[in-house]
Amino acid sequence: MPKPENNSDRMPSIQLPSKAPLLSAKGWAAWLCALIVLCTLVPLLNLVIPADSVFHMSDFAVALIAKIMCYAICALAMDLIWGYTGILSLGHGLFFALGGYAMGMYLMRQIGLDGNYKSELPDFMVFLDWKTLPWHWFFSGSFVATLFLVVLVPGLVALVFGYFAFRSRIKGVYFSIITQAMTFAAMLLFFRNETGFGGNNGFTDFKRILNIPIATPSMRMVLFTLTGATLLLFFLLGRWLVTSKFGRVLQAVRDAESRVMFSGYSTLGYKLTIWTLSAVMCGVAGALYVPQVGIINPSEMSPANSIEIAIWAAVGGRATLIGPIIGAFIVNGAKSWLTVAYPDFWLYFLGALFIGVTLFLPDGVVGLVKKLKGTKA
Repeated sequence: MPKPENNSDRMPSIQLPSKAPLLSAKGWAAWLCALIVLCTLVPLLNLVIPADSVFHMSDFAVALIAKIMCYAICALAMDLIWGYTGILSLGHGLFFALGGYAMGMYLMRQIGLDGNYKSELPDFMVFLDWKTLPWHWFFSGSFVATLFLVVLVPGLVALVFGYFAFRSRIKGVYFSIITQAMTFAAMLLFFRNETGFGGNNGFTDFKRILNIPIATPSMRMVLFTLTGATLLLFFLLGRWLVTSKFGRVLQAVRDAESRVMFSGYSTLGYKLTIWTLSAVMCGVAGALYVPQVGIINPSEMSPANSIEIAIWAAVGGRATLIGPIIGAFIVNGAKSWLTVAYPDFWLYFLGALFIGVTLFLPDGVVGLVKKLKGTKA
């Protein structure tokens, strides 16, 4: 009697791709070197090495690098939604500012009686003849509550906005325009004095954080190392996401969303998750930015700031994670120099840079380096 044929013997075997490591050996070495430089070497060069030494790092250089690292977190967040998901947002400056305002409210409460009017209320409220704190300042006196608000406020705004936008299948240039309109409307709202956010002056003149003077070199270095560590951890988080099944679905949504939906995936959940996460990352960046720069006002919500975030990602190279970080350092480093040397031409340079990268370097600086390496090989 012949043996029944097994159908599984006729089916070709399918070799699933193995899960990529989080980082290669060289990648981990570079990541650890960056961590050592930011958390050990820079503090030594700034705090220990004498100011007259050629190896001393000035307070200005430390503050500039810290500010650019905050911007790099925003560029990394932009890469997750634009480079890997194909969603171009021109409103991420709003989430950056919301995180900054949440931290700024706490820092204003920390001033206490050291303000110009010697009142428990912030100076701008005394000037406007406010008698009590508005309701949205209720948790501003608690540092722990502030940390939650830094995450919850941008995340909740992004979640609500993203749900209705993605459910309505708004995409492409229409989505970009709506995000920019949302940011512009929020900026106009925060400019109004009656909203309780300081009007066009915003928040400034910070004194303390956790009852520790904020202007001391040691506190500024703590904030610097915290910013650097946060940037590196967010890079690892982004790498973990894009190398997982979740990240592969995001890239499939970017390339052919209709096919992904036909395959049985609910793209709404994937897009909403990465959109909310990117907003939270920008909120954290804003919270780290405010105590180091010393001011937050509605100009941080301007559409131009959100466009700059997209430029950083494009210059460095989309869908690379490391590219937007490099782009943030290149563009903002050039901006810091050009605004002093050639202040009237900075905006022209920025526009020419974006056009040039779009036309001649569609893969950004990282893509150019890869091409050069491939040519040499």
